[in-house]
Amino acid sequence: MQAQYLAGGGLEQYQAAPTGARMANHGAAMCRVQLAEGQDVYAKPGAMIAYDGYLRYEPVSQTFRRALGEWASGERTPLLRWAGDGALYLADMGADVLNLQLADEALSINGSHLLAMDATLQCAVEKVKGPAMLAGTGLYNVTVRGSGWVSVTSRGVPVVLDCAEAETFVDPDALVAWTTGLEVKARRSMKVGALVGRGSGEAMQLGFRGAGFVVVQPSEDTSDRLKIRG
Repeated sequence: MQAQYLAGGGLEQYQAAPTGARMANHGAAMCRVQLAEGQDVYAKPGAMIAYDGYLRYEPVSQTFRRALGEWASGERTPLLRWAGDGALYLADMGADVLNLQLADEALSINGSHLLAMDATLQCAVEKVKGPAMLAGTGLYNVTVRGSGWVSVTSRGVPVVLDCAEAETFVDPDALVAWTTGLEVKARRSMKVGALVGRGSGEAMQLGFRGAGFVVVQPSEDTSDRLKIRG
């Protein structure tokens, strides 16, 4: 009966097809993570919408929590560790999902946009310094480092800009993530007084230059950058 509905009821187009990738999109707003024993993943609490197979989850260890520092708040954990054999489906309030494969690289991520990451990756909360802090990007970002998969969310379809081609300027409130090691500088608009009803994005931009990229969303996110949704 189930096969009949899927084949003849118009539902077959919504079935999740294996892609062979560790993390892959199902539609724009869902991440499918393929898990196997010994290949754990960290995911944002509350992001699981479904799974199949034999999966289990637990809060991250106290050692990992201490490494995350200010991101952990009280008794709440900033990430859950998923293990087992099966497929895990993740989403965050209908936001668009972008899956990136790091190859011995480091990515600085707005904490509220981190959806999932391979447990083999190193993760730390680092204080934003220099121009990025002055531009109002928040005091802390999550730095993910190593080789593996990471999934981030965006309020709308994001754009990934190559900073090696040309110096790239971004509204700080629209930043999702950027490659660490980029040269960062702040630029303040000359005629700030002429801006009426606009935020800091027009008053100040962040400039990025070097071998790497920035991920920018089509929305000015002024919410708490390290907010944890339980």
